Amino acid sequence: FFTEESPFAPSSPYSASKASADLLVRAYHRTYGLPTVSTNCSNNYGPRQFPEKLIPVVIHRAVAGDSIPVYGSGLQVRDWLHVEDHCEALWRVLILGRDGATYNIGARNEWTNLDLVHLVCGVIDELTGKPKGRAASRIASVADRPGHDVRYAIDPGRIERELGWRPLRSFEDGIRETVQWYLGNRAWVDEVLGAKIREAHG
Repeated sequence: FFTEESPFAPSSPYSASKASADLLVRAYHRTYGLPTVSTNCSNNYGPRQFPEKLIPVVIHRAVAGDSIPVYGSGLQVRDWLHVEDHCEALWRVLILGRDGATYNIGARNEWTNLDLVHLVCGVIDELTGKPKGRAASRIASVADRPGHDVRYAIDPGRIERELGWRPLRSFEDGIRETVQWYLGNRAWVDEVLGAKIREAHG
C-alpha cells in the first residue's frame, strides 16, 4: 500500500502527467502559500462512467454479444470505489481537510481485473435472465498495455482517522446497481460512443 508520504513512481506517461500535476500543487502551496488540499483515489465505478472504462466495457460488450477484452493475464489488482462514496470523501476533504495536506481515498476493496470481470458477467447473466456463465464465456485475453501497473493499492488511513470518512456501499450492491443502470440506459451509452466516433472522424 502507498501512503500520502510515498514517493511518486509513475510507470507510464499517463501516470506521470497526474504526478506532475500533484507536484505543481504542492510547489505552489510551499512557495506561495496557496491554500490547497490534494487527493489520490483508487479506481472509480458507478453510473454514467465513460463507456471506454473497464466495467462499462464489460457490460456493453456482454449485452451486445461481443468478446470482452481483458489485458494480459488479468491478474492486475485494483481497489474499487463507488463514485458517490468518492464524492462524499472529496466534500469532506474540501470542508474539513488540513491546508496543504494530501488524502488518499480508497475503499480497501481490491480485486484482480479477471475476478472483477467474472463478477460483473455473473450479475449481467442474472439480471438479463441468461444462463450462468454465458457472458464470461466471451472473455478474451488481449495484449497488455505498456507500463501497466501490476497493483495499485491505496492506504486510506489518514482520511479515515482525521475526517471520519469510510465508503458506505458494499461492492456487491454497488456493482449490481451499476449493471442495472447501464442495462436501463443503453441509449445513453450508444449516444456517448457515437459522439466519440463522430469526433474522431471530424
